Amino acid sequence: MKLVIAYVQPDRLHSVKEALAEVEVGRMSVTHALGCGQQGGFTETYRGADFEVRLRKKVRFEIAVNDNFLERTRKAIIKGARTGNIGDGVIFVLELAECYRIRTGEEGSPAIG
Repeated sequence: MKLVIAYVQPDRLHSVKEALAEVEVGRMSVTHALGCGQQGGFTETYRGADFEVRLRKKVRFEIAVNDNFLERTRKAIIKGARTGNIGDGVIFVLELAECYRIRTGEEGSPAIG
């Protein structure tokens, strides 16, 4: 079992969700996040003063998958998020030690689905 965490541009949310649906990945958590990386920040003017904004808006996906779904999940996220520009995002894959479905009491891989 793996936990896939991906940060992508907010305007790619819909295309990533569609790409995941195409490969039958439908269970996920999506949250708004702030982050910085190679994309860097930008300068914004407020009431005549310039401010450097270093954290940029991102969307965070958290997807628990069984091992046999990892590769298709990774490829789908890349397909939906890639524009070829700096700031397209990043994917992290972590080992998922345990998983429990609260409603049914299922444990491990069956709890992921």
